[in-house]
Parts: sequence; structure tokens; C-alpha cells
Amino acid sequence: VYDPRTLALYDLVVLKLSNPLVWRCPTRRILALYDRHAGASHLDVGVGTGWYLDRCRFPVPAPRVGLMDLNPHTLDAAGARIARYRPERTTVDVLNADPGALSGIAPFASVGLTYLLHCLPGAIPEKARAFDTVIPLLEPGGTLFGATILSEGVPVSAPARALMRVYNAKGVFSNTRDGLDALRAALEARFHEVAVETVGCV
Repeated sequence: VYDPRTLALYDLVVLKLSNPLVWRCPTRRILALYDRHAGASHLDVGVGTGWYLDRCRFPVPAPRVGLMDLNPHTLDAAGARIARYRPERTTVDVLNADPGALSGIAPFASVGLTYLLHCLPGAIPEKARAFDTVIPLLEPGGTLFGATILSEGVPVSAPARALMRVYNAKGVFSNTRDGLDALRAALEARFHEVAVETVGCV
């Protein structure tokens, strides 16, 4: 769904309107994750428009930044927005990635997956293959963080439920079976330390 025309509206529709009004999670709460967890080397997977990378406070003036996505339009948009960091771009399907194709990428101190999982097909156990794809790209002791919109185990308002139905019908979302318990279980099966916080249905 994300082409240059829709990406031009993304920041307004998603970050300024949907996040606070529909999903009940202010965009600043997600930006705070980047301020807290983005490392001196950071890989963003499912890059959107690059808004968070453009606004966050990296711990160093010149971080190493990687962009990973299947969509060349989002890679172009985010890459142009943070051109000052000279981002490394990788085009890959995180659910069906060839490990050999990623073996030449130096690991990162942090990996961000923000608003990616609810767009991936399948239930959480299938979506969790995205974690398996990026774990080898994390430095020892590195941090994976992000956010996703859930439909089960979190408070979902009537407007949120209605918009989810529309997005799932159009194929923008695939989160009708995405639940909090399944997400936590997928993370705990893979990481030593896990913290999950819910804000609205995010």
C-alpha cells in the first residue's frame, strides 16, 4: 500500500491522527522508545517514512544507521529523510530472508521494529520469524525494541476496532489474531530480558 502518494500522507494520518485518536498511543511515546534504546549503531526494520529516526536522540552525533524493508518506496522515503546519516539500505522480506544474504552485514547495537508486525501475514508465531531474521544482526547484549497494534489482550476502542476491520479487509493490516500473550511468549522464547508495555492497543 505504501507508494510515494500514500507515504506523503503517512505522517499526518498515522502519526498525528491515528496514533493519539484511534490507537490511543501518542506518537511521542513511541519516539521515547527510540530516545531510550537506539544505539550508536541502529537498524530499523519496516522503516515507514523515517520520522522516528529523523527525530530521535542518538547517543552519538554520527550513528551508523541501517534501513531494512521489502518496499523500495519506504526505503527511498526514509533514506532521503535521514540522508545526513548515510544509511545502509537492505531490501529483504523478513519472514523469508536468506540468512546468507544477510551474513555480510555487521551487527548493530539496537534493532527497531515499529509498526511492522501488524502488517505481516499470519498469526504471531509466524510473524515472529521476523525476530529470528534480525537476531543475528544484533550485537551481543544488544536491544530489540518496537511497537505493534494488537487486537487481543489490550483495550480496543470502537473506532480502533472499526478501523482495524477496514485495514484488514484492504490488506494494509493483518492483525485480527495478534494478541498480547502470544507476543510476549514469542519474545520470551528468544530474548533473555523482555519488557512489554501497553498504551491503548499498541
